[in-house]
Amino acid sequence: MIERMETGARMSKIVKHNGVAYLCGQVGEGATVSEQTRDCLSRVDALLTQAGSSREHMLQAVIWLADMADFAEMNAVWDEWVPEGHAPARACGEAKLARESLRVEIIVTAACT
Repeated sequence: MIERMETGARMSKIVKHNGVAYLCGQVGEGATVSEQTRDCLSRVDALLTQAGSSREHMLQAVIWLADMADFAEMNAVWDEWVPEGHAPARACGEAKLARESLRVEIIVTAACT
């Protein structure tokens, strides 16, 4: 069974299938990469909770940065957020994001508990 949550015309914020939650890409507010990353991860936390999961159950994360020069700044926030021993498989790349003001977007897949 496929369960879609907060579904709109273009996407669902969460899609659950076979005990796995797929979250749509999350962006955050703020002027700096650190601020946007913190806000983005707060949104990920909320969606994981809604999906019946948590950051301890993350399977994969895909991170897009508008500029790879921001990699270390984003990682400083990421490293504080990920529980020790629970790092997901992860990829990070550079991409043009939906709005010029956006510096980071994070997509998470997690096991449901």
